[in-house]
Amino acid sequence: MNLDFDKHAGLIPAIVQDARTGRVLMLGFMNEEAYRQTVATNRVTFFSRTRQRLWTKGETSGNFLHATEILTDCDRDTLLIKAHPDGPVCHTGADTCFGETNDEGLSFLSRLQDFIERRHREMPENSYTTSLFREGLNRMAQKVGEEAVETVIEATNGTDERFISEASDLIYHLTVLLTSKGYRLDDLARELKKRHK
Repeated sequence: MNLDFDKHAGLIPAIVQDARTGRVLMLGFMNEEAYRQTVATNRVTFFSRTRQRLWTKGETSGNFLHATEILTDCDRDTLLIKAHPDGPVCHTGADTCFGETNDEGLSFLSRLQDFIERRHREMPENSYTTSLFREGLNRMAQKVGEEAVETVIEATNGTDERFISEASDLIYHLTVLLTSKGYRLDDLARELKKRHK
C-alpha cells in the first residue's frame, strides 16, 4: 500500500473499527514503522506522540486489537483498520474511546446465518440445524409456521419473556429456511428497503 506519510510530518491518522460490529473503537496515529509492524504482526501498533515511541495497543492491558483488514482513503493519508478487540479498547475500561457499548446488535444475525450456512455445508452429526436440513424443505417450512403461531400466542396471551423466546425461534427457523432456498437475510433487507421507498 502506497501511503503518504509526508503530508502530516510523518504521521497518518488510523481509525480502528470493530470488524464484527462496525463500531468505531478509537483513533491513533501511525508512522511508517508502526504501519509496517501492524501489517507484520496483525496487532495494531501506533506511534505515541506523547511518549515518542511505538506502542502496540494492548501491550500493557492485554487488550490487543487484531487487524483483519487495512484500507486507505482516496488521498492515501488516512487508514481505516478493521480489527477484532480482545477486550475493552479505552484505557478507562470502556468498550470504545467514544464511550459507546460495542455489541453486535443486528449484525449478529448475519453471523448466525454464516453459522447456519456452515452447518448446511458440513452437516455435522448431532446438530439440530443439520436435522432440519435433512428433514427437508416441507419440515423447515412447517417449523416456521409453528414458531409463528407460538409467537402470536405469546404476544397476545403470554409473557414478554416467552414472546421474545418464541420470536427468536421464529427468526432462527426462518433463517434456516432462507438458507435452504439459497437466500440471505440481506435479501429480505433489500426487499424491505425497496418497499420503504
